[in-house]
Amino acid sequence: MMPRWAGGLLLLLVATLLGAAREFLFINLNYMIDLEANHREVSYAHSAFRALVDGWSLSSLIMLKWGLAVLFIALMLALSIAMSRVLFGDHRYRRTIMFGFVAFGGLALLLHAAGANSPAWEGVSVKLLHALQYPVVLLFIWAAALLKPKNT
Repeated sequence: MMPRWAGGLLLLLVATLLGAAREFLFINLNYMIDLEANHREVSYAHSAFRALVDGWSLSSLIMLKWGLAVLFIALMLALSIAMSRVLFGDHRYRRTIMFGFVAFGGLALLLHAAGANSPAWEGVSVKLLHALQYPVVLLFIWAAALLKPKNT
């Protein structure tokens, strides 16, 4: 049987690779959104990505961006629950993790709406959503496991 820390490292590696894939997709998607929204003549998006979304409308690109955001949040939620299970030995924190993801996602959406009146909230909203789409929560779970007393 694999030691808990090794299982945790494996999950963290998977989450990091997913974070890198997310970064590639979103950088290129943002380039394509900029191309469509501002009618630019040149796009800096990767040629393979440009070929994939060639001819897509601005609204379709934005919907793709939101869909991918939800997908990556769901993937990081699943990996966070798995990390908790591996490091703590059971699912006692599953509901807490799920509630945290929903609460932070809801807060991000509220701040996104508030950004219409105060642009500073938009930046906070984006940072919260990024924290849910990258392995940030997994690192907090890892740190919590390190702080756990050995006799429990």
